[in-house]
Amino acid sequence: MSNDSALLDDTLIQSPDFKEFSFPITFEFKIGTLANDFVARDVSGRTLAYVRQKMFKFKEAIKVYGEESKTHLLYEINADRVIDFNACYAFTDADGKAVGKIGRRGMRSLWKASYDIFNAGGVVEFRIQEENPWSKVMDTLMAEVPLVGIFTGYMFNPKYAVISNDGTKVARLSKEASFFGRRFKLEKLADLKPGDSERIMLSFMMMALLERRRG
Repeated sequence: MSNDSALLDDTLIQSPDFKEFSFPITFEFKIGTLANDFVARDVSGRTLAYVRQKMFKFKEAIKVYGEESKTHLLYEINADRVIDFNACYAFTDADGKAVGKIGRRGMRSLWKASYDIFNAGGVVEFRIQEENPWSKVMDTLMAEVPLVGIFTGYMFNPKYAVISNDGTKVARLSKEASFFGRRFKLEKLADLKPGDSERIMLSFMMMALLERRRG
């Protein structure tokens, strides 16, 4: 496929080394590791990225590799302040070039998860909004019920939509039913430019780490 044709195919995302992959994408958290990490795979099951969060850091620090062996660094995601509910998380590629960032929308996120996605120039391009906040509430409540609580990963699974400035839903991240609540699926709902797709992917990678802690 030529570079020109890849740019015209809005189902493709290009990383700094021009790898190409298509939606839907699955995030699967690894169980039994000391790090908070997951693998991103495309619809064919091919590994696209290994996302690893450094533990015991005062500032969030995430590295995105091209494979689980961690030999090829694609991106870094770093918080702009010490652990804080209102922190922003900046994306840089392997060469240190700014790609964009994601930030929580203040107190709105206490009830319904809300984030802004910024481009490399600091302009808000999209927002992420939780579609069914009651799922998270029920998940938290039922988790306290003996025996029943261990099955909440199958019963209550939140969804998060990416909404453009004109109100169009362009992508959705869904927590899938699983015993440990460790699988998320990212789907494309509307046409996206390659640069926008890249920022949306990185935003959901960071958000999956943050929201998984909340249930």
